Amino acid sequence: MKVGAVIITMGNRPEELRALLDSVAKQDGDPVEVVVVGNGSPVPDVPEGVRTIELPENLGIPGGRNVGIEAFGPSGRDVDILLFLDDDGLLASHDTAELCREAFEADPTLGIVSFRIADPETGVTQRRHVPRLRAADPMRSSRVTTFLGGANAVRTRVFADVGGLPDEFFYAHEETDLAWRALDAGWMIDYRSDMVLYHPTTAPSRHAVYHRMVARNRVWLARRNLPAPLVPVYLGVWLLLTLLRRPSRSALRAWFGGFREGWTTSCGPRRPMKWRTVWRLTRLGRPPVI
Repeated sequence: MKVGAVIITMGNRPEELRALLDSVAKQDGDPVEVVVVGNGSPVPDVPEGVRTIELPENLGIPGGRNVGIEAFGPSGRDVDILLFLDDDGLLASHDTAELCREAFEADPTLGIVSFRIADPETGVTQRRHVPRLRAADPMRSSRVTTFLGGANAVRTRVFADVGGLPDEFFYAHEETDLAWRALDAGWMIDYRSDMVLYHPTTAPSRHAVYHRMVARNRVWLARRNLPAPLVPVYLGVWLLLTLLRRPSRSALRAWFGGFREGWTTSCGPRRPMKWRTVWRLTRLGRPPVI
């Protein structure tokens, strides 16, 4: 199976980007074709053979990745698998691409693989980087209902079936939107602890827009994808969880501003998942109310 990789960058981490590209070039098996997308910024120097695209404006994470997908032909069809990697990450092993080929070849229903993210200094995987509710053991691989945006592999037929990432989300929850659409179309998602991307431990709130985007996109996610009776349940649970976490006053103000924005602005096309998909999500351990 042909493997490609999409990396988006703001051009502000040239050393980390070069190290990541070196780790991709060292992958076993056939070479991985790489496209680096400068998301509203110039692309730093890259090795010969790496394609680059420089966008005149920042399209956000999903928008930038969608441009990278289309660089491999409509819906990425020039390759069978696309890796999506954060520009400050690093593939820990030389066999990650080969493991991806083996996984997708062995299971024709497998649509997405989520890698394990580990801190390069400590080897620790943050709980939030295990895409399931039972996240205490990051070394346990399993079927899951979502995936990590900057450390994953997607069978390109998934994009042909359900479309790309939601451009309008800009940042936050775009992976879950794609995951729910993929599951609704019959694809499966695996979390693989043996496929590792090294990435420094960070807090998501380091992004200034974090609280507003998380809240707005949570509402959009529900409005776009959930059967109508589940929308208030899902959002009510997340409102309660947010309050229980006792965010700062400024964070809570931004969160409620985003929550309001999610209801008052267009969320894009609404395609509610089938009830059998709700049951599938429930059997996989994460009913779509949390």
